[in-house]
Amino acid sequence: MRVLSLLLLACVLVSCKNEKKQLIIDQKKNPLIYPDEKHFKNLTQITFGGDNAEAYWSFDDKQIVFQSNNKNWNVNCDQMFLMNVGETFKNKMPPMISTGFGRTTCAYFLLDNKHFVYASTHLVDKECPEVPLRKNGKYVWPIYDSFDIFMSDLQGNIVKQLTNQIGYDAEATVSPKGDKIVFTSTRTGDLELFTMNIDGTNVKQITNELGYDGGAFFSPDGTKLIFRASRPKTAEEIKAYKDLLAQGLVEPTDMELFICNSDGSELRQLTELGNANWSPFFHPSGKKILFSSNFEAERGFPFNLYMIDLDGKNLERVTHGETFDAFPVFSNDGKKLIFSSNRNNGGGRDTNLFIAEWQD
Repeated sequence: MRVLSLLLLACVLVSCKNEKKQLIIDQKKNPLIYPDEKHFKNLTQITFGGDNAEAYWSFDDKQIVFQSNNKNWNVNCDQMFLMNVGETFKNKMPPMISTGFGRTTCAYFLLDNKHFVYASTHLVDKECPEVPLRKNGKYVWPIYDSFDIFMSDLQGNIVKQLTNQIGYDAEATVSPKGDKIVFTSTRTGDLELFTMNIDGTNVKQITNELGYDGGAFFSPDGTKLIFRASRPKTAEEIKAYKDLLAQGLVEPTDMELFICNSDGSELRQLTELGNANWSPFFHPSGKKILFSSNFEAERGFPFNLYMIDLDGKNLERVTHGETFDAFPVFSNDGKKLIFSSNRNNGGGRDTNLFIAEWQD
């Protein structure tokens, strides 16, 4: 699950000294941009507290939906919020557009720019479910079987429940063609990718290999899917994966990127970097993938953004922080990139949203 619990560890594992060392202020350059971040022409901080992530543009690039657990916004766990592009939230609160109950994740606009889909646990329990971070000394993510996917208008009114199967249904994103939703589900007993029509009909299974398949996004032309996956191979790895999944948990520390056609055909592994490679998103050209990884880290952090061609060549490091950069998402016109980062948080635990003017 693309959960914010991962973000809470970033600043715990690094010192304020390292953060200040990276934030070298150059009067001729935006102070939020680290040295060597050549793809950022400009960078603006949008949020200023809590954990903020999973930010996605409307298809007309005028609004952004995102999830936050900012305590100053009267929430106890992740809920969905709406912003107009150009707004920042240092001294004000954006409108909440989820129910305010349960835990939510993974919102995404529909093509009409008037509705969005997201996953929520509120039908089972209006309280926030617990977030286990470690199991047997290992870092884990919870996979709540109470998650279902809903369609809502921008006033927060749920207009349709799209899934009602037993088990986890979440991580929904929408095709630029406006006709399909891809999501992750445990309805077959494993974490697999599925697609469905916008109204929830015509569900089709896309992946069928043992392991966690999730965080999928369509290419700009809607013909391909990029996603992250774990692939336990040995008997020990398989047993560990199945045992955790039976407890509603996964260990997200060993994941690679995979790509396939939108119907699941021509599936292939894109990266073989080691550690955790995740939160992939297509470059506007459709020829590259931007993603987050800690493959260069010795102790789990930092996570930085990288870019790679669809054939797995020309790997390029995009960000150069010492903490956490992830969830990169391009605007539909390709001119801007929104992502989550621990930069400029004073050495604390906050993870905020930043919007960069992108230059190739």
